Amino acid sequence: MAKAHIGTSGWSYDHWVGPFYPEDLPSDQRLGHYAERLATAEINNAFYQLPTAETLEHWRSAVPADFVFAAKASRYITHMKKLKDPGDTVPPFLERMAALGRQLGPVLFQLPPRWHQNTERLASFLETLERLEPGRRWVFELRDHSWLTLATCELLTQHNAAFCIYELDGFVTEPTVTADFVYIRLHGPDAAYQGRYDGAALDAWAERIRDWLRRDLDVYCYFDNDEAGHAVQNALALEERIAAQ
Repeated sequence: MAKAHIGTSGWSYDHWVGPFYPEDLPSDQRLGHYAERLATAEINNAFYQLPTAETLEHWRSAVPADFVFAAKASRYITHMKKLKDPGDTVPPFLERMAALGRQLGPVLFQLPPRWHQNTERLASFLETLERLEPGRRWVFELRDHSWLTLATCELLTQHNAAFCIYELDGFVTEPTVTADFVYIRLHGPDAAYQGRYDGAALDAWAERIRDWLRRDLDVYCYFDNDEAGHAVQNALALEERIAAQ
């Protein structure tokens, strides 16, 4: 049966103390507190610096066995190398994230703004991913709008890689499905990473997600509007709406 995985992008925010985390909760216990309420999280700091194996093992031990981590790939792969030489750049990332074991779910590649569509390079990258780790769920968030074409979507579909549906700074992609799962990132209804989604917006996302579940598609949805703890409150509210139907 298809499952909805609803969570946030990151979890250890100092400004969530009060809105979500108790004042007296040590920072190294935040993930455990989070995992009592939500069953998935996106590791977004791996984009900036690869966590140590010890850190990943600590995170794995802090959550239930059915908790799922999505991982955002290093910016070295996506922003500096722009998908070049994946046989050299991707294995160190995957080898490190393997410390999460079976709890590692989808891997997200966020392509940079102002890097225009290059389907030839994406095709080569996807072929390498399939060789490196067959069966892994791969996701691509396409920040430059030149990528948002039928050709890109067809290429992702050929490799069962997900088009990341996202909302950012007033722009919302089409709810395009290119894989046997769906991946959503909601960066905020106002300016980037700000604002709180209202009930009507959450109802609309809940209906879309229920439709995908009926089509036997697993769904991963991460809120990134971390301002004032809005992300975690929105995630909890969306999860409730999905479960209520």
